[in-house]
Amino acid sequence: MERNPGCELDLGWLNNVHVNSTAVKESVCYYISDKEISKEYEAAWLLKAITCIDLTTLGGDDTKSNVARLCRKAMGPLPENILSMLEVNDDNFPIRPAAVCVYPSRVKDAVEELDKLELQNKINIASVATGFPSGQMPLQTRLDEIKYAIEQGATEIDIVINRTLVLTGKWQELYQEIQQMKEACGPGVHMKAILAVGELDSFNNVYKASLVAMMAGTDFIKTSTGKEAVNATLPYGLVMTRAIREYYMKMGYKVGLKPAGGIRTSRDAINWLIMVKETLGIEWLTSDFFRFGASGLLEDIEATLHEFCYGYKPSLIMMR
Repeated sequence: MERNPGCELDLGWLNNVHVNSTAVKESVCYYISDKEISKEYEAAWLLKAITCIDLTTLGGDDTKSNVARLCRKAMGPLPENILSMLEVNDDNFPIRPAAVCVYPSRVKDAVEELDKLELQNKINIASVATGFPSGQMPLQTRLDEIKYAIEQGATEIDIVINRTLVLTGKWQELYQEIQQMKEACGPGVHMKAILAVGELDSFNNVYKASLVAMMAGTDFIKTSTGKEAVNATLPYGLVMTRAIREYYMKMGYKVGLKPAGGIRTSRDAINWLIMVKETLGIEWLTSDFFRFGASGLLEDIEATLHEFCYGYKPSLIMMR
């Protein structure tokens, strides 16, 4: 896979951005309405969804034991009885999240636990950085945080952009900051740029911020930190996928999408997967180009797959 190298900032491209809000909302309704899916296909979609999850814990009360539990959940996201009934295993279709995502101070804990579980090369370690969630720290502090997380063992970095630069139209400064963040990540670490769409004021700003992040060389664009009042919604996601598609058509490089924040149900996950498939194509439906940032989604997927296998949802006592 050839990663996005970025390009020169093209202000003319940005000035030609005009997003039709009504058309966005109508398109979302088209993609997700009347999409009846058989139970067998629903189960297949949900297994695919698991492999695209960045299993996340970003709480102020995170501890070493919290991270250890997260890693063990990543090792076995579904009970063996469900996997057996679905006839999936590590040989024909490994079912595990794409990454675990933690704060920089907890990266070392994740590294140690995944080493114990012999999953070092099977699950990525993502870390948020650059003054998450506000992005308001001095630039050098944000760059140092990236370097610290990588030194601790992070293989992916989720940076958060400075939203004030979007709201004031300082595209050159935003572009340069993201470029420096990409440089701090180095060639071996994938970078995801969190836009915090709920704080960008308009679809036009979301589209422009997406383009600037891609021009600066990000590997993914991500909707939200999960800490804003409005996080991952399908209309924002559609605007971002259209920006990804335009960038790919013009520059020839694929950039990934990561919706995060508020994605809690199996139906939510399937709606996102359908929209990405319809707008970008099936080649985007791998963990190389699509991720969910989620903490509670996996529990609902497990309950839905249990119902598919046994005909009823498990009780709270049965849930792990």
